[in-house]
Amino acid sequence: MVAAAAYGVVARPRLLTWGATHAEATGDWPGDDLVPGYASGSTMATTLPGPPERVWPWLVQMGCNRGGWYSFDRLDNAGRPSADRIVARWQGLKEGQRLAAVPDGGVWFTAALVEPERTLVLRMSVELPSGHPFDARFGPLSGGYTDSVWGFHLRRTAENGTRLVVRTRGRSRPRWLTRPLDLVLWEPVHLIMQLRQFRNLRARVSGEPRVRDEATAAR
Repeated sequence: MVAAAAYGVVARPRLLTWGATHAEATGDWPGDDLVPGYASGSTMATTLPGPPERVWPWLVQMGCNRGGWYSFDRLDNAGRPSADRIVARWQGLKEGQRLAAVPDGGVWFTAALVEPERTLVLRMSVELPSGHPFDARFGPLSGGYTDSVWGFHLRRTAENGTRLVVRTRGRSRPRWLTRPLDLVLWEPVHLIMQLRQFRNLRARVSGEPRVRDEATAAR
């Protein structure tokens, strides 16, 4: 009981704000209003060794069957290595475009906000227990669902690097089921996957940018 209380009061808040300053963790970010009455969320951050215009191309090509997610590819990209170079044909991301969350494309993120070199907010809305995506504008057909955003916010630092702040917000039903899963499974998994993504993005941004053209990428 004491351990659980200590985790809830001390450890968990730190895990949910890993790397973020107080201002970053408590501030408002674009896309927060997409999930009103959110029941779960996190704000994690890191500093990348390059300006936003160098970070942005890596972010907009994310997605299965695209650049991957730069995390643990065995878990979130069917073992396919995430891109180690910028691919020209994946750079024109538009709001409303779908980015496959799984290799077969059966579940996806929607690009909800796209502000080049500044803000990218992805949204996923799925019914439970089927896992079928639904249009968040109209709501789920069933009583169970999860609706969440995953936002990437780039801000230039004084040293011409990039402060990358990643904000999540989510709501789900039924809470008697989804709340324990958030605490025991999804929050720890998100922390581990997000830190891995930070690490891999840092390695890519610090390297010499390589670009593949349309013809090369299609091979």
